[in-house]
Amino acid sequence: MQPKPRLKARLGHWIESERIQHIIVALIIINAITLGLETSSRAMESAGGLLRFIDHALLSVFVAEILVKLYAFGGRFFRNPWNVFDFLVVGVALLPASGPLTVLRVLRVLRLVSMVPRFRFVVESLLRAIPGILSIAGLLLIVFYVAAVMATGFFGQLFPHWFGTIGESMYSLFQIMTLESWSMGIARPVMEVYPWAWAFFVPFILIATFTMLNLFIAIIVSTMQSMVEEQSDKETSEIGAVVHDEHIKLQRALRDLQEEVRSLRTALQRSE
Repeated sequence: MQPKPRLKARLGHWIESERIQHIIVALIIINAITLGLETSSRAMESAGGLLRFIDHALLSVFVAEILVKLYAFGGRFFRNPWNVFDFLVVGVALLPASGPLTVLRVLRVLRLVSMVPRFRFVVESLLRAIPGILSIAGLLLIVFYVAAVMATGFFGQLFPHWFGTIGESMYSLFQIMTLESWSMGIARPVMEVYPWAWAFFVPFILIATFTMLNLFIAIIVSTMQSMVEEQSDKETSEIGAVVHDEHIKLQRALRDLQEEVRSLRTALQRSE
């Protein structure tokens, strides 16, 4: 019964070793290149068969990697969210697809997110920031709704294509928030009829664009900073634990050495 757990442990250590992970990352990058080349009619005419062979071969490697992890870790495989992500991405590529659905194969490139630690850190930061982002998004929605009702009442009669309904007003305000042709495209034509319209558009941009959007960035940056501090504290505690263990070992070694010196002194005194 001993060899099987040892074999699983060795397989798990091997499949997650730095060397194997680097190989998998390189294969994912190669697969991304081949998938991109498959969108070129010229590349498919000259080397279509080779590109398909490489794609199938790489998919086989990814499937084998997932199977090895499943065998090595068993139920623990699904406790890691990144393992589940890899399983789903590779599983989607195995589904029979035709026509536009074949583009789902490109989802394999997303595995770079789970393979590169820096990418994982960014994604984990974004996921952790979701509650704060949702709060700001709710506040922004309220601002949009109030501004849309006001814009519909102010400008809807003469500019129905931009502010005829609340929905159209919200879409126009979204365009204004992104600063996409907001001045020459919307604001100035409205100001030709309503010269005071700047008093509506300028405060909206200040609130929606320069304040609310910067709050999104602030939440994400704050979350990333807190995660960095947590990792630093964890590493510091781990180093402290190692230093403490080494200190205890050194004290024990010194005590043993002192006992040996005492025994040697005792032996010398007796011999004299």
